[in-house]
Amino acid sequence: MTKTEFTNLVLPFKDKLYRLAKRILVSQDEAEDAVQEVFLKLWRGKEKIANYKSPEAFAITMTKNYCLDRLKSKQASNLKIVHSNYQTSENIEKNIEANDGVEMVFKIMETLPEQQKIVLQLRDVEQFEFSEIAKMLDSNETAIRVALSRARKTVRDTMIKKYNYGIS
Repeated sequence: MTKTEFTNLVLPFKDKLYRLAKRILVSQDEAEDAVQEVFLKLWRGKEKIANYKSPEAFAITMTKNYCLDRLKSKQASNLKIVHSNYQTSENIEKNIEANDGVEMVFKIMETLPEQQKIVLQLRDVEQFEFSEIAKMLDSNETAIRVALSRARKTVRDTMIKKYNYGIS
């Protein structure tokens, strides 16, 4: 596989890998490093990429695994505390008003358990099908649906508490 073929194959899903990495790692710098590391691993195994049914799904699985390993590593013990992505509460309030609650949903997503966070990202943000997500996460569709349902319920309940919305 030539450099051009590789670039044409993997570059289109770079943004999806970044969004997933950012959702898991929170830090922009860590997410960029994760995507770069995954691309390096893909490049090293470029001859095997053609054997995969979906190179994109393979890359997403690699990104997820790399990010989860990174969170578990000793180096990452302070990752979520030290990074520079947190905003002041004043900025958060402005973002919430400006983005009509979208920013708050993403903040709530950061508090979800890893599996729910990843499933919600892949389904609702990246728009993957349940079968694709099940393959990526080495799970079954029922488990994916349950995790998605629980994640959505947590986000909904947190939003209701935050804004005292009433459901009729």
